[in-house]
Amino acid sequence: MGEALDTDVLVVGAGVIGASSACRLARAGLRVIVVDALGGPAEGSTGRSFASIRGQWADPLNIEMSWRSIRQYRSFPDDHGVDVGYRPNGYLLLVPDAALEAQLAAVEEQRRHGVPVEVLDVAAAGRVTPFDAAGIAGATWGPADGVVDPHLATSAYLDLARAAGAQVFFRHRVAAVDRHDATGGWDVTAGGRTVRAQHLVNAAGGWAGELAALAGLTVPVVHTRRNVYATAPGGLSSTLPMTIDLGSGVFVRSEGPRLLFGAARPDQADGYDVTVDWPWMEAVLELACGRFPWLAELPLDRAACWAGTYENTPDRHGVLGSDPAAPTWINACGFSGHGLMQAPEIGRLVAEQVVRGAITSLDTTALRLERFATAAGTGQVGLVF
Repeated sequence: MGEALDTDVLVVGAGVIGASSACRLARAGLRVIVVDALGGPAEGSTGRSFASIRGQWADPLNIEMSWRSIRQYRSFPDDHGVDVGYRPNGYLLLVPDAALEAQLAAVEEQRRHGVPVEVLDVAAAGRVTPFDAAGIAGATWGPADGVVDPHLATSAYLDLARAAGAQVFFRHRVAAVDRHDATGGWDVTAGGRTVRAQHLVNAAGGWAGELAALAGLTVPVVHTRRNVYATAPGGLSSTLPMTIDLGSGVFVRSEGPRLLFGAARPDQADGYDVTVDWPWMEAVLELACGRFPWLAELPLDRAACWAGTYENTPDRHGVLGSDPAAPTWINACGFSGHGLMQAPEIGRLVAEQVVRGAITSLDTTALRLERFATAAGTGQVGLVF
């Protein structure tokens, strides 16, 4: 067995949530160690994400976490001297007739939190992204929404954590987790090392449930595959922002000279799988061409397509805060496709939990693990894709 290390906090997972948490914890003056089973930062769900971020949610908590995070990404160059690839390319949501009333209520809630959002009629929306208007009542447009580079953001947070004294170890898969009866801390075996930590942050993404099981805990997080399909370069007359047909769930956006598109497969089985689902592409194309007929004219490029995974919970919302059975075990996982979107704020809240012993600056009750102990859970709120 290799060397034994002592630390205040062990962060398991070097995706963007783990990196953001490590940065905040180290800059708070705590000794921090990060371990990850993979070979480098953002090699799990983070690096295979669609990289899109938005403040357009329906519930106050997700709005606040996303909007705070967008502002942190936006100010990264001024605050830290690093460009993490934030680009306010915008988000256009095409709203079907039946959903218009709820979407307009969501806009009012977003504006109460300071999120810039506009309501567009069908003609104005069509000037942003051309589409077949059948069944569409209008659209909402978030000019500060856009994209961030997941690799740049994760690496930047880890660099800041290292500069504050954190240690980061890759190719360190956790093999065993033992809890100290006396102190409530943890002995973790990973990559030939034993790490003794007073707190453990579970930022293991889709593997968070497996990590928790090693400690005798239950965290209901699983991998679920998501596919992103791509056209060949060229063929687009303009750059298109992230555009989502809320009725079908189809999304499209430009990425350089290509168009990326996709939709969640409703019968997708859970489990880690990053092979591209080619049969599903045909179904997505049929849906997408119904709303965006011009897509049928664009040649596809199979080599540019990819698949990643969401780290899903049963209600498609994250798990954040201490485990009720083990207060020094902090979950920061299961954000179901919006981990990159909310990582800056998640990291801040993780540090608050560790340093203060509770999250008090924002009401995150809806994200506590305890909700899964009830039959109903929290239910699904807001837009989830």
